[in-house]
Amino acid sequence: MAQWLKRGAEAEVIKSAAKEVRDTVEATLADIETRGDEAVRELSIRFDKLDREDYRLSQREIDDCLSQLTNRDIADIEFAQRQVENFARHQRESILDIEVETLPGVILGHKNIPINAAGCYVPGGKYPLLASAHMSVITARVAGVPRIITCAPPFHGKPAPAIVAAQHMAGANEIYCLGGIQAIGAMAIGTEKIAPVDILVGPGNAFVAEAKRQLFGRVGIDLFAGPTETLVIADESVDAEMCATDLLGQAEHGPDSPAVLLTTSEKLARETLTEIERLLKILPTADIARKSWDKYGEVIVADSDEEMVKIANDIASEHVQVLTRDVDYFLKNMTNYGALFLGPRTNVAFGDKAIGTNHTLPTKKAARYTGGLWVGKFLKTCTYQKVITDEASALIGEYCSRLCALEGFAGHGEQANLRVRRYGHKEVPYGGAAV
Repeated sequence: MAQWLKRGAEAEVIKSAAKEVRDTVEATLADIETRGDEAVRELSIRFDKLDREDYRLSQREIDDCLSQLTNRDIADIEFAQRQVENFARHQRESILDIEVETLPGVILGHKNIPINAAGCYVPGGKYPLLASAHMSVITARVAGVPRIITCAPPFHGKPAPAIVAAQHMAGANEIYCLGGIQAIGAMAIGTEKIAPVDILVGPGNAFVAEAKRQLFGRVGIDLFAGPTETLVIADESVDAEMCATDLLGQAEHGPDSPAVLLTTSEKLARETLTEIERLLKILPTADIARKSWDKYGEVIVADSDEEMVKIANDIASEHVQVLTRDVDYFLKNMTNYGALFLGPRTNVAFGDKAIGTNHTLPTKKAARYTGGLWVGKFLKTCTYQKVITDEASALIGEYCSRLCALEGFAGHGEQANLRVRRYGHKEVPYGGAAV
């Protein structure tokens, strides 16, 4: 039976914080709905310390940001974007339109139609997370979305050059220097200067995530997301330094990012706890990682790989790093995860930045029912039907007529009866059922 050597924050503490965020977001979105650009500007001044008449960047500003990057910076961004685009194109090619004749004269099909406008949020207030531009903009572009806009907060009071470069190089049509609730609200609701979009994608802080949640239905969203989560599954085939490094590498995202070690080795678990303390003395981002680890970090010792799978599926973590002898066992048996990172040669940072899979992934147990952002999120799979013979129309009509009668839907039934009369040349009493 599993034992917890360290537990994270209690659920009630998290729930209390979430209510405060919900109330703030609700009031802010209502203000944007009422006052549009005026509210967006006031919020930007208040939270981002940036005052502009128009928050859309000009081509001159974009070029200026590009000029601030070195040739190596540009080449590195290009490498990462090629990997994301390559994998996204393979995903797109796997999504096929279909058309089949299911009965003689009955043709059914579906088409995968790109969404018309996507709003991509790129977080950057604490760290300039340019990788999020690759993940959202390129994926939308490969899907065929004709209008792609991006919002990212200012970094140190001005547009972050690396983020702007990544947005531009990825293919964004409109680039805005806006952060937080005001960015999400402006893209979804629309203002005098920003036309609304049809879907919102991209990670963000608790306020961004809550704004997307409240706007879902008015627009589509990629997924319900919270703070970054990581789960390291390990056995004695790896060492404490690797486990500790991979846990803290994600804990530095923010002070509320859960990092969990799940292992069959109590020796490794205790050594990892010690190693984490050592690394926190030298990690440059230790002030953030320490808060996250102290409050949300967990260490669990299980009896077997089978028990680790059961616990991992219950946790349903965003990132799951598997550092065991038999990584394919977890690939075969795990069902609830955002993304798997199999073996010591890969890690979550590879997925976050450069390897090509998408880093916008489900959190807060949403991995039980959804995967992460991918080309398919920007496509609508829409069905159609075509009946091309009189015989087929009459045949389906007779079945439909009787089924409508079972439900008491006389109007529906008459749609079927009309076809039975015209194309089957059979008498059916008005409001009745075919025999």
